[in-house]
Amino acid sequence: MPTSESTRTSRAAALVLLLAAAGCGQDESPVAPEARPADASPAVAAAVAPLAFVQVSTGINHSCGVTADDRAYCWGYNWKGEVGDGSTTLRRAPRAVAGGLRFRFVSAGHSFTCGLTTDDRAYCWGSNENGELGIGSTALTQLTPRQVSGSRRYRQLRSGSNYACAVTLADVAFCWGDNFYGQLGIGLASGTNAPVQVKTGGLVFRRVLAGGGHTCGLTADNKAWCWGRNDFGQVGDGARGNSLAPLPVAGGLTFAQISAGTLHTCGVTTDNRAYCWGRNAAGGVGDGTQFVERDAPVAVAGALRFSGVSAGYEHSCGVTLAKAVYCWGLNGDGQQGDNTKGNVRLSPMPVLGGLRFSSMGGMSFGPHNCAVTTENRAYCWGNNREGEVGDNTERWRRLVPTAVAGPS
Repeated sequence: MPTSESTRTSRAAALVLLLAAAGCGQDESPVAPEARPADASPAVAAAVAPLAFVQVSTGINHSCGVTADDRAYCWGYNWKGEVGDGSTTLRRAPRAVAGGLRFRFVSAGHSFTCGLTTDDRAYCWGSNENGELGIGSTALTQLTPRQVSGSRRYRQLRSGSNYACAVTLADVAFCWGDNFYGQLGIGLASGTNAPVQVKTGGLVFRRVLAGGGHTCGLTADNKAWCWGRNDFGQVGDGARGNSLAPLPVAGGLTFAQISAGTLHTCGVTTDNRAYCWGRNAAGGVGDGTQFVERDAPVAVAGALRFSGVSAGYEHSCGVTLAKAVYCWGLNGDGQQGDNTKGNVRLSPMPVLGGLRFSSMGGMSFGPHNCAVTTENRAYCWGNNREGEVGDNTERWRRLVPTAVAGPS
């Protein structure tokens, strides 16, 4: 039976209330009805249930996540196929990654994405100009997941700017892709399109985190080592100059978690204190200073205790033990999530909305962030020019956490 006009009006009104309650009404200016994407009518949007996410990840202009049923979804800019749905069409809301694979983790890179399946296999898709897909060839674009070369099984993986790293079930670290700064840690500055073992010098890494042009790893005894680009001190060894192999992070701290950003690094110690180092042009180090580069770890200002931190592009965010998100650094596109833009934050400030979060979306190459609440809902904020917030719009910015829409 055709839907009556009154029913359509009621649904539209209900959607407006739903979006407002989720924080979607917090924007720079109201969006007129005619600005709504043609494929997102109120009736359709209201009928699509939101996904239950267990993990999310943010790239430069796209985002991805894994749902409770082990499915991978991506959204946002898709010019190189980084969404993985078999197209190069921009996606304003989550799209299922093609192929029917079951994933336990995904990691969004610059213009590509990699993930680990439930049987510990690594797959990548999107841009491959630098061999970042690790598939053993220089085929430029892959619109759907391709298995990384070799028969290895991996337990941990992270995508970087144009490269990726992973750790096998036997705790052996491998990297592949661009290696201009030595970020692969293989003792050479030449790239590779298939996994190559990191020259660890006998170190055993339990995690390896790829960043903008530098890489960091955590050993079994919770010590941090970094390598690659180091013009701003992001390697954290107390000096400057690129390194082709792992160097110990200065200070002797023990870390439970670490995040390699674009040009700086952050970590959480085993006593839940946040430290950062590297480029600090916009306060991304969070120690209350600006334009003071740090080539060794410095404590993030304040007395907050964190469960995890994410270093991004000139900004950082962290989840506290109380399940709140705090951000600091650059805020040109609202990536601080405090309903402002343009100003910088030199120390942690709370993200608005009163939501309780379990995890952040890892390193963010661009000016947006995503996080998962304790109720398994995904929220994003900041830049949304390419739909990377995932709320089924391309509104310029989202200044507070905004609920990711149901799948399109």
